[in-house]
Amino acid sequence: MLSVTRQRLRDLLSDNSDEPYAVVLAAALQGQYLETTTQLAELVRQTLTGAFKRSMPEEERVAETKRALQRTFQALRIEVNDEFGVLDRFLDLLPRCLKPGGRVVIMSFHSGEDRRVKKAFQTGERNGTYSSVAPELIRPSFEEQRANPRSSSTKLRWAVRA
Repeated sequence: MLSVTRQRLRDLLSDNSDEPYAVVLAAALQGQYLETTTQLAELVRQTLTGAFKRSMPEEERVAETKRALQRTFQALRIEVNDEFGVLDRFLDLLPRCLKPGGRVVIMSFHSGEDRRVKKAFQTGERNGTYSSVAPELIRPSFEEQRANPRSSSTKLRWAVRA
């Protein structure tokens, strides 16, 4: 059985998924013994039902609850799989895999990943590892997002090995 503190839960939800309801959810989840993802989802739904303002339209509450569930599962998946640790190790080793002039392109799918890629590329440019990096992140065009709605959260950055 895994047990974590309220502060740790709040940090996981905030850092791994930018969850705006991290404080409320951490308070509700801390100390709960959950055996299934269905139990977790139900607890999140119950918690947010009480947290939302009654003036919020029903369809908005349903949509926001769905997004909170997605963010909660994302945060836990990232932690369990050590996804940020793996990404950080990859970004640290990446320059050694590139020949001078070699190019790398990385697509990220949420802000936590993108922050790490951006920071690694900027640090590499400052210390001379990379000769140039993307000055701005590249987002999918409106047409691409319309053709592929799943692309809407994608962020692309590139770097060139010095």
